[in-house]
Amino acid sequence: MPAGAPPDLGGHVACVTGASAGLGRRAALVLARAGASVVAVARREAALATLVDEAPGPVTALPYDLSDRAGLADLAAQAAAPYGAPDIVVHAAGLNTRETADAVTPAGWDATMTLNLAVPFFLSQHLVPGMRARGWGRIVTFASLQSHRAFPGGEAAAETGDALAAFHLGHGMAHPQPDPQRVGLLHRGAGLGQHAGIKDHRHV
Repeated sequence: MPAGAPPDLGGHVACVTGASAGLGRRAALVLARAGASVVAVARREAALATLVDEAPGPVTALPYDLSDRAGLADLAAQAAAPYGAPDIVVHAAGLNTRETADAVTPAGWDATMTLNLAVPFFLSQHLVPGMRARGWGRIVTFASLQSHRAFPGGEAAAETGDALAAFHLGHGMAHPQPDPQRVGLLHRGAGLGQHAGIKDHRHV
């Protein structure tokens, strides 16, 4: 492959959360253009339908409210139905309530922790066995830029970014293999070439 050329992801299956807008939508389009079959997860069915229509490759919409953490095992099973078990997962769904430290509510805290931290961990936990079976996998999580740059408000989102940076998904699932899977942490708003915005860990 020539230097700088996009990867050929033909034969791979990607599950992308938050795919109806923003970074998730962009990730779904990029992966489809690279040849991956994409399962796009988000709440907004109309936006997902538009994504499917515009995608340059196979994309299946999977409407789902990720705040329902109890259903993540079922979501993982549904994500495997169209093309087989995903070996790429991109966690782009996220929440920032913009609450300052003295205004953080228990409800806002819990919602942020669920979507930004618990969902990436537990959904990956359900998908990793399929990656191990294939001997290949990639997990990418977008975290809050506030974990290393201060902004007014968003205290809960900053805490989830810190947690993901400290024990990113591969750490808790570490398992040396000849061809290890990789997990990567990207900070929202950080340029993809910035070292501070990318943390790459091997072994899932």
